[in-house]
Amino acid sequence: MAGVQGAITRGCENAAMPALPPVALRRRLLLAGGMAGLLGASGGAPALPARPLQFPRDFGAHPDFRTEWWYITGHASSGAREFGFQLTFFRSRVDGTQAMASKFAARQLIFAHAAITDVQGNKLWHDQRIAREGFDIASAGTQGMALKLRDWSLHSEGNTHIAKLPASDFSLDLQFTETQPLLLQGDQGLSRKGPELKQASYYYSLPQLATRGALTVKGQKFEVTGKAWLDHEWSEEILHPEAAGWDWIGMNLDDGSALTAFRLRDKAGNALWDGGSFRPAKGDLYTFRRGEVIFQPLRRWKSPLSQASYPVEWAVRTPADFYTVRAVIDNQELDSRQSTGAIYWEGLSELIDSNGKRVGRGYLEMTGYAAPLRL
Repeated sequence: MAGVQGAITRGCENAAMPALPPVALRRRLLLAGGMAGLLGASGGAPALPARPLQFPRDFGAHPDFRTEWWYITGHASSGAREFGFQLTFFRSRVDGTQAMASKFAARQLIFAHAAITDVQGNKLWHDQRIAREGFDIASAGTQGMALKLRDWSLHSEGNTHIAKLPASDFSLDLQFTETQPLLLQGDQGLSRKGPELKQASYYYSLPQLATRGALTVKGQKFEVTGKAWLDHEWSEEILHPEAAGWDWIGMNLDDGSALTAFRLRDKAGNALWDGGSFRPAKGDLYTFRRGEVIFQPLRRWKSPLSQASYPVEWAVRTPADFYTVRAVIDNQELDSRQSTGAIYWEGLSELIDSNGKRVGRGYLEMTGYAAPLRL
């Protein structure tokens, strides 16, 4: 990987940063790679039209679209004990079954992941689910956020979103209350993800969610409070055929600001596309233009499970600031081969500004390191 790191370093050194924008200063790119094989060929997908997002309807599912996910990450504390947590519900339209009349036809598949990072215990706990939609086993409501997969659920009550995910060795029982206006990523909620116009998604975020509830690890229950971040995306096609993976951060800053930055990597490790946004606690959203975000690996960790080498510390250069992103523990690799089919890294990380001060926390996600994504 030294050649990849060298290429990234040279790109960082040679790129001129744009002038600070006159106004006060985007994530999840797509499902884990293995899911793509369920979706069918997408070479003929048209470009998504710009349209105003409507709420609460767009909190719900969009079953006419091939790919969709609801994603919540955050940090919580019980006082002396600190945790990161992640939960994701995926919906996948299976093209080959849409004309089938049988109730048993798997027209829509629902997947879910959940994880807890126990910072003091230096351990990641992870579980996953998968089922076809229907029979009161799995569902994704269309009029608001209402997701169910067996005994896992995520739903909204007004401006509060409630998650209950009991797993084998841990559980999440959390409430997330909005404290800021909804954030439309990209161009008013239409977010580019690649060189072609069809590589885009409808995408919004809810950063700075006030979080409270309980986390349970190995039978020990912790009453916690903290902050979380919610992303919701839906699309027909996102990943460019030359893409091997991506690097992404979603960060809640301590002062109330919200930062998103990502890059899509090609098979040589170069940036195929990049983007993101910054919204200060009091001020206007600034959406990054292509070329304004640069990721430079600083330190790597090798997984004993997959043998993949992940950069667990990054220099991330954006128009908002030059940041360092540092994993709180190195081993936050997730093995989702029983559901979406991929191994990837996703975990709680600290955000450090150009003065060396920790200014926030959030999640770092890295895919395509164990194996290139395959469509």
